[in-house]
Amino acid sequence: MKTKINLICIILLLALLILPTGNVFAQGPGGDVLLFGQNYTLESGDTLDGSLAVVGGNARIEEGATVNGDIVLVGGNLTIDGDVNGDVALIGGNLTISGNLAGEIVIVGGQASLAETAVVNGDIATIGGTVDKKPGAEVTGRITNNAPPVINVPDIPNEPNIPNVPNIPSVPNMPNINVNMSPLWNIAGKIGQAVLVALIGMLLALFLQPQLDRAGAAMMRQPLIAGGYGLLAFIVLPVTILIMTITLILIPIALIVVLVVPLTWLFGVIALGQEVGDRFTKAVNQTWAPVLSTGFGTFLLMLVIGFFGMIPCVGWLPSFLVTLVAIGGVGMTWFGTRSAPSRQANQ
Repeated sequence: MKTKINLICIILLLALLILPTGNVFAQGPGGDVLLFGQNYTLESGDTLDGSLAVVGGNARIEEGATVNGDIVLVGGNLTIDGDVNGDVALIGGNLTISGNLAGEIVIVGGQASLAETAVVNGDIATIGGTVDKKPGAEVTGRITNNAPPVINVPDIPNEPNIPNVPNIPSVPNMPNINVNMSPLWNIAGKIGQAVLVALIGMLLALFLQPQLDRAGAAMMRQPLIAGGYGLLAFIVLPVTILIMTITLILIPIALIVVLVVPLTWLFGVIALGQEVGDRFTKAVNQTWAPVLSTGFGTFLLMLVIGFFGMIPCVGWLPSFLVTLVAIGGVGMTWFGTRSAPSRQANQ
């Protein structure tokens, strides 16, 4: 089965990690549509030149309507009475087709129903689901269910008698060698890590200063909300990666998510470090260039987190809290490309 990496799938996975639950609509480049908690209907005679992703809602492509792109639907039902020129991925829902589909179908935890007039020019794969194909429905590819194949194993011949192995003279036990790493090595490692992240922070400050300002300001103004978003990402991320890895056409997307999360953490920590550097320079009545204050603040933040991490039992807690706030703050501002929602709007 072919593998397609579409922009709408990447946007979908990033939104699953960093957006709060609720009704959300996004119009991506090239006509892509992303919906959260809403239903979508492409009426007869209309054409969608892009991909469609719906989370927590239903989608319907009416007869006479055309979608020139892929469709990804999570937790809802998809009805295709018109034409779809692309692949379909359905997770936790049902698929009903009476029109034409020029692409592959992957269904996880649901079933597909093909009416008499349905035409599917591609393969159909189900994981934890079934395919109900009515007489007259056409499928040019293969229909693969998740039933494991039965492999006939030939009988294994009896092993010949093996002569007894002569006794081996006893070998003296090797002495136990305990190698204790000096605490200085751990301290040096923490300092080296802080220097490396600080250098990356200075580089980002040269090109992404406004984005770092927005992300850092959001984390400082709303640390609890940012931490909540970060905790949501930790809850949703393992489930999302698991679903993506068992889906044939979305395995590369899962790998992209695994790479995006460390970059999100790095961007968030540098944004926090910039805030630390700015507050430090104000406290000592100094005015530094943004590059220097960002580098110093990031170095100081990483150094403090690293030294706290050396404390037994509870040393992990500060680093974990900073990670939650960093990832959540970056998610709230979409990598600093927009301002975080203001609490004053809700008052």
